[in-house]
Amino acid sequence: DRTADDLLAQVMLDWGLPLSLKIEQLSVSGKQVFKVADNSLYACFDNGIDEALAKEIAKDQPLRVVFRDAGFKDDTAKSNVKQLLKQLSPETEMKVL
Repeated sequence: DRTADDLLAQVMLDWGLPLSLKIEQLSVSGKQVFKVADNSLYACFDNGIDEALAKEIAKDQPLRVVFRDAGFKDDTAKSNVKQLLKQLSPETEMKVL
């Protein structure tokens, strides 16, 4: 029942990122994505996360990306997103809450 802002703050603190960093809200493939300090962290807590979103995010080569576990369409989508990020943006660390 936590808001996207709450989750983002928790993730930033967990990764040791100061809450004072610049945070932008983007619409990527119709989903709300938080972009922290250019490409330090991308976070999406929406539902229906799929490969199209992963491809768009991977173009920016973020250092870290985080999703909600319940946000994926299904387990297959979760696996596919993880594999896509490894292929398209190998330096990106993916975390699922």
